[in-house]
Amino acid sequence: MATLAHSTSFLSVGSLSSDHHKQLKLWKFQKPLTRRGFKRLALCSSNMTPWEPAEIAYAPASDAEGRFLQKSGTIFEALNSEKTDEATAKNSKEDASHRPMLLLPYLRWTVWLLGPPILLATGMVPTLWLPVSSIFLGPNIASLLSLTGLDCIFNLGASLFLLLADSCARPENSGHAFGSRPPVSYQFWNMVANIMGFVVPLLTMFASQKGLLQPFLPPISFLVLLGPYLLLLSVQILTEMLTWHWQSPVWLVTPVVYESYRLLQLMRGLKLGAELTAPAWTLHTIRGLVCWWVLVLGMQLMRVAWYAGFTARDRRQKEPSVLVGGN
Repeated sequence: MATLAHSTSFLSVGSLSSDHHKQLKLWKFQKPLTRRGFKRLALCSSNMTPWEPAEIAYAPASDAEGRFLQKSGTIFEALNSEKTDEATAKNSKEDASHRPMLLLPYLRWTVWLLGPPILLATGMVPTLWLPVSSIFLGPNIASLLSLTGLDCIFNLGASLFLLLADSCARPENSGHAFGSRPPVSYQFWNMVANIMGFVVPLLTMFASQKGLLQPFLPPISFLVLLGPYLLLLSVQILTEMLTWHWQSPVWLVTPVVYESYRLLQLMRGLKLGAELTAPAWTLHTIRGLVCWWVLVLGMQLMRVAWYAGFTARDRRQKEPSVLVGGN
């Protein structure tokens, strides 16, 4: 084979078309070819082959050159700056999420001031200042519905008050599980007191229907006197069971709220009994119920005081001891 020194050769293939001939250009060998073989062969072409893509971008475009590494001089500083920006944005979002927690104490002060007036306006004010004669027309269905509606207004206010009290008693950190379960003995004696207050009026009414108690009391008169009382007592039993099931911290004040209004209900029943000329045994039954619920309410208040003292003692035991005069 003859030595080719800095020579130029044209490559042509007969089977290729004219378009392919136009795309093939000059090929130049940088080093001579010898008989021993190819020492170094470098091919340079001024045009791309048909099977390669038309354009390949190896550098950023002119419009992106201004934005490339614009935050810093090196790529490492650019990456660090991007991470810093992401962390700053994350911290700003966390701060925005914690802003409502800062307003929580002010909202609780509003709840503290709003709850008791709601209970007073819906319960005590209509019962004490609204004339009973304006809604009472005698022992009939209209009078029963009027008295029941008056007690339903109190029930709405009491439910709202208990919800506000529950929100005040919940801890600020809602991430921890919180539950307040009453003792089993408390649940047992509370249910006994409620059942006794529910059964005694029904027994007297049953005895009157059987003729054991004279004179006879009509059922509509009995419902006007003690119907709203029995209805609200049923609502109290249901509310207490729900607070025990949900482990709400308001289980301690729920009986106090309803039993305080129950005394007003029974006192109203005594006044209506005089207007209805109810039998003496009916008025004695209502007076016995008043005494019973005063006793139960006193026990409930003693439980509140006991629970407050027990909680304070338990909190004092959990606090770390302080050594007097030590470092």
